[in-house]
Amino acid sequence: MKKVIAEYFGLASAGTTIRREIVAGLTTFFTMSYIIAVNPAILKVAGIPAGPTMVATVLTAIFGTLLMGLYANLPFAIAPYMGENAFVAYTVVRVLGYRWQTALGAVFIAGLLFTILTFGHVRRWMVEAVPLTLRYSFAAGIGLFMAFVGFNECGIVTIGVPGAPVRMGLLTSAPVLVAIAGFTLIAILMLWRVPAAILIGLMATSALAFAIRIAPTPTAIVGIPPSPLPIILQLDLHGAFSWGFFGVGLTIFVMAFNDTMGTLVGVAQRAGMLDQNGNLPRIERPMLADALATTFAALVGTTTAGAYIESAAGVAAGGRTGLTAVVVASLFALSLFLTPLMTSIPPAAYGPVLILVGVMMLEPIIRISFDDLSEAIPAFAVVTLMSFTYNIGVGVTAGFILYPLLKVAVGRWREVKPGLWMLAGLSLLFYIFYPYG
Repeated sequence: MKKVIAEYFGLASAGTTIRREIVAGLTTFFTMSYIIAVNPAILKVAGIPAGPTMVATVLTAIFGTLLMGLYANLPFAIAPYMGENAFVAYTVVRVLGYRWQTALGAVFIAGLLFTILTFGHVRRWMVEAVPLTLRYSFAAGIGLFMAFVGFNECGIVTIGVPGAPVRMGLLTSAPVLVAIAGFTLIAILMLWRVPAAILIGLMATSALAFAIRIAPTPTAIVGIPPSPLPIILQLDLHGAFSWGFFGVGLTIFVMAFNDTMGTLVGVAQRAGMLDQNGNLPRIERPMLADALATTFAALVGTTTAGAYIESAAGVAAGGRTGLTAVVVASLFALSLFLTPLMTSIPPAAYGPVLILVGVMMLEPIIRISFDDLSEAIPAFAVVTLMSFTYNIGVGVTAGFILYPLLKVAVGRWREVKPGLWMLAGLSLLFYIFYPYG
């Protein structure tokens, strides 16, 4: 059996082992398992029932991540995106007054368009038009974004006041001290090159949080999942095709398109999977996995899905093949019945993981030519805006607009490939039609 698994996933050629892939899968899952509880909590604001949404979240993660593992043979996990869920809940439903069923209709349409564009090789053509500078900035920007999320989750950095949007948290509080201890432990284990350093640190920090009662211990281990029937197939396609909804639909499409592109390229860069031209071989496969996952997500009752930046934690733990993704999908399946246990990992435990993975993802920034401002300025916009707007898609679109604009300004328009002009046009439409209210 082990031989069959090793041959199917090509473990030997990838320089990995079954044990390492399992550890990587565990690391990725526990780092991103918060989505099981957080996605339903956010979408509840839009009026989508939390229990059914939790099941929809898990089903989408299982479906997409299995596709990524078995079909694309990559160690990336798929789940409903953070950012897009908040956009639907707080902007589309709360501010603009649309029904959540209409928003899911737009998600379904976006998934279908992604699938068509993938089969037509248009998405690959677009990705290969992205210059190396922007690809390096995607990885570095996602790293800074992950670190910022981690600092915020564990309380080291908190929301500030007008004029000072963020500030230092209460470093003497027990949760923050536990997070700092977890960060230090994982950092030391990584320096000592201890196998499964991230997973060991994550579990040790969780145990400490439970022991000193700064995080509630699970009240139960096994539970029957709620029925997803109230939200399955509830999407409103007629409303999604209305002209008034065009700006919302376009925004959902561009955000998901660019989030997936930035995450795939950024995490693949960290894993050393890009070829000599900076391209991810057979990129249509992971793109098809995320396209079908987004379509599936709308059908079962949740928002756009795609490759998760937390996959970088599994990559850092040694994951290199689809076996890592299969392990993650299996754990998501198990979580349907072990939700109280799986959602008990506190922010003080997974926050430090996000920070340290962010550190490791910053490495490609040294390859950006900062002495050439036509390269440096777009890269700077990508890296900073991902964090400062709390949205990967905003950073990516800013880079797509600035890069060709500055190249034309200095008379180097020949360095811009046709596919990048299309991406710049889509990005410009994103900012024009974005529902800022």
